[in-house]
Amino acid sequence: MIISFCILLIAYSLIVIEKPPKVAIAMLGAALTLVFGLIPPKNVFHHVDFGVIFLLVSMMIIVHIADRSGVFRWLSIEMLKLTGGQPKIIFLALCLFTAVLSAFLDNVTTVILVIPITFIISKELKIDPVPLFIAEIIASNIGGTATLIGDPPNIIIGSAANLSFMDFARELTPVITVIFIVCTLVLLHLFRKDLVSTPELMAEIKTLDNSNSIKDRPLMIRSVSVLLLVIAGFILHDLIHVEAYKIAFLGASVLLLFETPKQIIHEIEWTTIFFFIGLFIIIGGLVETGGIKFLADKMIQATHGNIHYATMLVLWTSGFLSAIVDNIPYTATMVPLINQLKTGMDVTPLWWSLSLGACLGGNATIIGAAANIIIAETSNNAGHKISFLRFMKYGLLVTLISLVISSIYLYFRFPA
Repeated sequence: MIISFCILLIAYSLIVIEKPPKVAIAMLGAALTLVFGLIPPKNVFHHVDFGVIFLLVSMMIIVHIADRSGVFRWLSIEMLKLTGGQPKIIFLALCLFTAVLSAFLDNVTTVILVIPITFIISKELKIDPVPLFIAEIIASNIGGTATLIGDPPNIIIGSAANLSFMDFARELTPVITVIFIVCTLVLLHLFRKDLVSTPELMAEIKTLDNSNSIKDRPLMIRSVSVLLLVIAGFILHDLIHVEAYKIAFLGASVLLLFETPKQIIHEIEWTTIFFFIGLFIIIGGLVETGGIKFLADKMIQATHGNIHYATMLVLWTSGFLSAIVDNIPYTATMVPLINQLKTGMDVTPLWWSLSLGACLGGNATIIGAAANIIIAETSNNAGHKISFLRFMKYGLLVTLISLVISSIYLYFRFPA
């Protein structure tokens, strides 16, 4: 357990200073985890969430193919024209669009969809895309917390506590709406100097001709139809009982029938994929050696049966740990521990505090959630660096605000 903690801490420290590249750090950490035998050979691939990997690859393929048709440029120009090309209004529109989409899709799919739109908008407005990307990361994690299907921890919690889509919507959507409004306005204020364009450019944007944005109409119809069917499959998960990655994989496979696979697959962000694989194995070492369970046990033991104390401790500890380690194995470890407390107290508030802490805590650092990593790597590869510390300057503030609002909500919603 000590070795696994050391590997995680060293890897985390190197990711913070960003030397060497994050993917190399994650792969080296994974290799050391395997060399030291921290994970039994038969369990190695149990810790790599291939559902996430297949979902990532499949959605990248679908979005890349759709992007070649020009549909994202068309959407971007339409959004620019509707907002009059005003950067601050565009900023708010992108945040709202991302948050709402994340409530009905997983965060990974959402950010893959908004990345090409953001690049086009920032290019037309001649502004730095990094503030938009940081805001979209935060909006996706906040929006994803509102529903059962918005973030993987909620799916785990919903299954364990027998909570439905409407349970999550009733309990979390109101407080998440407040958190989203407050955090978006804070970010708008912090980025106000970056969201500036010239009157001439804004006037020019209003007259943009969008008639030639669609380069290939049959490709657009084909790719958008598949994309919409995939999204519909995600939303109807409770009825069709087919996992999101299977639906996305099917959609990507159908589109590849009409393309040159080698060319499309070459465009996938493989550094992001291997970063995830490495990170899954490192966290797997911590799970196998009992590290995460040890931390969670100590946290639960410290509550002494006080429901208010337990609720706040689960909320804030989950928020802190989810900023450092992947929130999926953490949530999976916490679920049985909360279940053990059923005989001594009503654990209903703990499910909601776990959901809020695990999902919102992902905003604190660039490695706190899958959506963060995908946007950061894509932006870095395009020459717009989002450093660990630059993101944390905004992400940590937003996380603290989110957890404070969540604390107030939980305190009054579940009185002792």
